[in-house]
Amino acid sequence: MAYPWRTVALLPLFSLLAQAQVPTPAPFVEDAAALAGVVTTCGSREKRYIVEVDGGGLALADFDGDLDLDLVVVDGSTLQRIEKGELGFPTRLFLNDGKGRFALAGEAWTMVPSRWGMGCAVGDVDGDGWLDLYVTHWGRDQLFRNLAGRGFALREVEALAGDEQWGTSAAFLDYDRDGALDLALVNYLEFDLARIPPPGGSCRWKGMDVMCGPEGLTPTHDRLLRNVGGELRDVTEAARLRPASAGYGLGLVTLDYDRDGDTDLYVANDSTPNFLWENQGDGTFKEVGLARGVSHDMNGKEQAGMGIAVGDLDGDGREDLLVTNFSGENNALYMSRGARGFSERSGPVGIGGPSVTRLGWGTALADFDLDGRLDAFVLNGHVYPVADRPGTDTSYAQPADFYRGMADGRMRVEPLVDGPPRVMRASTYGDIDGDGDLDIVGVELDGAVRVLRNRARELHASRSWLAVELRSASGNRFALGASVRFEWDGGARTCEVRTSGGYQSAIAPRVHVGLGGASRAKRVIARWPSGRERVLEDVEGGKLLVLEEPTL
Repeated sequence: MAYPWRTVALLPLFSLLAQAQVPTPAPFVEDAAALAGVVTTCGSREKRYIVEVDGGGLALADFDGDLDLDLVVVDGSTLQRIEKGELGFPTRLFLNDGKGRFALAGEAWTMVPSRWGMGCAVGDVDGDGWLDLYVTHWGRDQLFRNLAGRGFALREVEALAGDEQWGTSAAFLDYDRDGALDLALVNYLEFDLARIPPPGGSCRWKGMDVMCGPEGLTPTHDRLLRNVGGELRDVTEAARLRPASAGYGLGLVTLDYDRDGDTDLYVANDSTPNFLWENQGDGTFKEVGLARGVSHDMNGKEQAGMGIAVGDLDGDGREDLLVTNFSGENNALYMSRGARGFSERSGPVGIGGPSVTRLGWGTALADFDLDGRLDAFVLNGHVYPVADRPGTDTSYAQPADFYRGMADGRMRVEPLVDGPPRVMRASTYGDIDGDGDLDIVGVELDGAVRVLRNRARELHASRSWLAVELRSASGNRFALGASVRFEWDGGARTCEVRTSGGYQSAIAPRVHVGLGGASRAKRVIARWPSGRERVLEDVEGGKLLVLEEPTL
């Protein structure tokens, strides 16, 4: 006998079950041909010392002036090379062919190595209209001047003469608003191979012998270099950028968190409280991380911070912060509350719990699927190879995560890319193939440099986008610290121009938004650090705009 009422009730259930079994396409796909055969080295596979676990940095920026994003890969070394007195592996530049394929740049772009490469920063330090490159090291850092798109030249920084600290992230900014780019440097810890014990003894994790550090080792203070007539001078003390207790610094980002017109600094520290350096507008900074709610987790405990993403998630015009942390800790999401500071909201937003088993590194907040809402990604991988043993509640190689921004303000955690788990580290992002969506490049520890192609234009062909670069006639030529507001039917977003973010990496000074179903922006408002503005009405989507600063 038929029961029509049962049929009506069961059909939707069967439909839901069928839908649940259909996998969602990964938003990114790996393009092995884009950078074939490029690998980096970071010590031994056993990871007996902490210097062997952080990996090298990346940068995507236009170095040769064709508006295509070129790729910098910072390489490391091995302790065997150090013991022999040999230099590390050199940083390399790969030029973009305009279609997202990279080829090693010619001899004029060759960069001599230093001891052990870590991270990098991008900015026009000499104000000539070409982006220069700064590379941090365990050892002496390096500044490479761009010779008008024809090559690099090593330029000595006298303020760093004899400096053998362990630098991690760096960022260019104009902290004193004089039109010349200054440089913030984040340092990790004192590392002397002769004085650091090998694994074992007191260096244990979950009952297993592991490398020593960072806890138990001596952290080193961060530094600020001011640009005076093209020369970088150490003003750390004068700028009061020296707390009573140093942190184990790893991540760094520039932002104007309090919207007062000058640039602040946020530092993610490993196993010590994070720093928020509030620019006082008089050439000095004040550390306000605890007071503004971004130094600890929601329970008042310091975390082991690695990478930083920044962006306006809720559309209130103020940027929020995502910090990736160690396994056993949640990735922290600090949502801006205006002048009062921030509130940690990783749990309610939906990313706290899923991130606890991960150890996060490279990250970013951007609209990767072009729907008008910000998403995020996190590259993961443990520091201890023994994490693969039973009972650790984690693993050495880990999947990369995509946090998709939803209409209700939450974020849905998905796999970033199909493929096996990997031990990943630094990342950078940008539209490398010119199709309008943002791609990702990531470093696999002791492995390939992996190019991840965004599939947004393939999966959502009706969604549009806009990108903007700003230019100034002199000084801060790429307008770091400027803001661009986009308004379109169904949304609005304000973006700050920066080249810092993630972990030990740099991005292009280019802002990018998804317009969802809108084909054009109603208004684009660009505001330079000088306060000058340009307003464009009814702007067609699907293009990169390069805007010159008004003279009046």
